[in-house]
Amino acid sequence: MSIYDYTVKARKGATLNMADMKGKVLLIVNTATGCGFTPQYEAIEKLYEKYHDQGFEVLDFPCNQFGHQAPGDEGEIHEFCTAKYKTQFDQLAKIDVNGDAQEPLFAFLKAQQSDDESCGEENKALMEKIKSISTTCKKSGDIIWNFTKFLVDRNGNVVKRFGPTSDPMSFEADIAALI
Repeated sequence: MSIYDYTVKARKGATLNMADMKGKVLLIVNTATGCGFTPQYEAIEKLYEKYHDQGFEVLDFPCNQFGHQAPGDEGEIHEFCTAKYKTQFDQLAKIDVNGDAQEPLFAFLKAQQSDDESCGEENKALMEKIKSISTTCKKSGDIIWNFTKFLVDRNGNVVKRFGPTSDPMSFEADIAALI
């Protein structure tokens, strides 16, 4: 299996065939509108604006599994993101990223990159606290919280996984290297 073998639900009942993403660099993120990490949308949008014309796409999957921080429907979530953070990339359907009902694409992503990149000493304590309150992170490789980010190269290889505390601007060089 490759990332291009998956189809995911988009907003408004549409579907996205991941094969349509061939040749693009992808940042795939599980997000929430009521999370302490929600301001990362600003940095993600900056990266999108800077690299989109060079083949960079953001796939934003709202997820309500962590503290019920994405309670709205898909339309409300999209409206919030475009109004508050001026996002131009679209949000996909709300999904689960862990457990029996997890989105199959995320099972694949986690199998390819099971550990977050180092979050730095300054964020270690915060990551441990997050892990202790995450009720859906039950096994190795599970996503700890919202704003876990997967970076995928133009050939569909999942090259890195960044945890929720990783500022998207901190890995801009990784994106630029793949462009």
